[in-house]
Amino acid sequence: MAEKLRRRCEIEDKYKWKLTDIFPTDEAWEQALAALSERAKAFAAHDGHVAENPRQVIREYFALNEEVAPVYMYAMLKQEADNADPTAQAQKDRVMAAAVQLSAACSFLEPELLAMDEQTLTGMMNDPDMRDYSEYLRQLLRQKPHTLPKEQERLLAMMGELAQAPDNTFTMLTSVDMKFPAITLPDGSNQELTEGNYSSFIHSDNRDVRRQAFEGIMGTYGKFGATIASTYSASVKKDTFYAAARSYPSALAAAMEPLEIPQAVYDNLISVIHESLPILNDYLALRKKILDLDELHMYDLYCPMVSDFKMELPYEKAYDLVLEGLKPMGEDYLAKLREARDAGWIDVYPSENKSSGAFSAGDLAKVHPYVLLNHNDNLDSAFTIAHELGHSMHSFYSNAAQPSPKADYSLFVAEVASTCNEAVMMRHLLSTFTDRKAQAYLLNHFLEQFRTTCFRQTMFAEFERISHDMAAKGQPLTRDALSAAYYNLNKTYYGQECVVDDVIANEWMRIPHFYRAFYVYVYATGLCAAVSLSERILTEGGSAVQDYRRFLSAGCSVPPIEALKLAGIDMSSPEPLRKAMGVFRDTLERFKAVLA
Repeated sequence: MAEKLRRRCEIEDKYKWKLTDIFPTDEAWEQALAALSERAKAFAAHDGHVAENPRQVIREYFALNEEVAPVYMYAMLKQEADNADPTAQAQKDRVMAAAVQLSAACSFLEPELLAMDEQTLTGMMNDPDMRDYSEYLRQLLRQKPHTLPKEQERLLAMMGELAQAPDNTFTMLTSVDMKFPAITLPDGSNQELTEGNYSSFIHSDNRDVRRQAFEGIMGTYGKFGATIASTYSASVKKDTFYAAARSYPSALAAAMEPLEIPQAVYDNLISVIHESLPILNDYLALRKKILDLDELHMYDLYCPMVSDFKMELPYEKAYDLVLEGLKPMGEDYLAKLREARDAGWIDVYPSENKSSGAFSAGDLAKVHPYVLLNHNDNLDSAFTIAHELGHSMHSFYSNAAQPSPKADYSLFVAEVASTCNEAVMMRHLLSTFTDRKAQAYLLNHFLEQFRTTCFRQTMFAEFERISHDMAAKGQPLTRDALSAAYYNLNKTYYGQECVVDDVIANEWMRIPHFYRAFYVYVYATGLCAAVSLSERILTEGGSAVQDYRRFLSAGCSVPPIEALKLAGIDMSSPEPLRKAMGVFRDTLERFKAVLA
């Protein structure tokens, strides 16, 4: 069961990330922020003069952006650890304002570059002295139809802080202001329910505990439904506005086209997952049978189906299990993971006002990535460690191999490295823990990974497309309309075998990824790619690992579809998706055989 939520000061320092690696003191951060403002003013002097020395201006631009990253990350990470800290809130607000001012001050660059002769730009792109910036220039030329005149670009840049308002409002509401009812445990005691410990409760083998948690979370969000609908509507309208301003046919196109991802990838995912719903229904029917339930409810979807086997994994034990499971990735890879654990990369435990969920922040090429966890002592949290460290290692290898302008990999490949870590770890565990109960427990977890990542995230992706289509048609994004759309999607995915509880209609309200539009689909495509990659790594060994490192090291030096091809995966085709669904089907049959 989840621990009582602690205050941050009650958690040992070894379980907190070490932000002094970025700046030793708040005073040092203040100095860097002030210096950044001065550098921005100096850069603004190039306004109207870019064509006189474009190479130098481009170099200064990227150098300036390198200075932004640590100033922003320091403030952002402080607030993520304690969203109620007024100092952290003020620092985050100030750096966001500075970032918007910087963006506005630099907004002249691309319009002025594009006003130059195209042949000159192409020559500069092919100049060996500008090879660090070649991909930037290629993308600049490619995006010319969507780049506005200088003054319009400046106006859009000035709106940056306003554009962040829906996400910021959602974070403050859900991380600080919103409180959830206590859970009554089987022994009669009460325990606080939070987003940070919800996972432990919803995985409980006690049905009443998980029902209370489910209804407590979903019901509380429902009480704020009108406010959250208004907040999310503003976010969707922001996406629609930016797409129209840049002459994209839709917000989805505006999210995918700059990454050179065909929209067919999004459509293929939804199509293949719908094709595979019979396998999901087969799995749900088995879950209902194993749990011996007359009705399978939405709060019954997460508890382990193998009730007579427990894998209690305190953080240190979970981390050791991750290290053991990722041995196929190479000793140098493991050495960096040990460094992450021991050198202050990771913020481990839930605490009051800490952001929920988990993430890796890898934008600090001159420092190291940072990882936020909300660790509970279970297998899910162990896989979360592997997942987030996959992101971190992707950032580490990309930053080490590429110059700064080519180091930042795209969203489309961001989830491949994380889920590949999980898949390699799972295959290793299945080959190591050969006891029947352990096999069943692990196969159950693997099946849940497919359900929650491929099916659930694709359902989220459908919801995003529906909400943005509604906005594009001028339909109001009210609480009732959004909740009805989300409820109907749950009926499509789960309704054949599961009672779709009314309160599940509120679940869209608690998904923070919806404020970063058209991102969640990459979890599903990432898992499908990772399944194939993990099979290569475990069967072919060194040669496959070498190919995988080429992918991790590519950054944005090549388009994301091409980066995956370096590792042997072509995601422009639906075949990797179908192969992954084949693995889901085979895993289900293997699970049935183990249970039999």
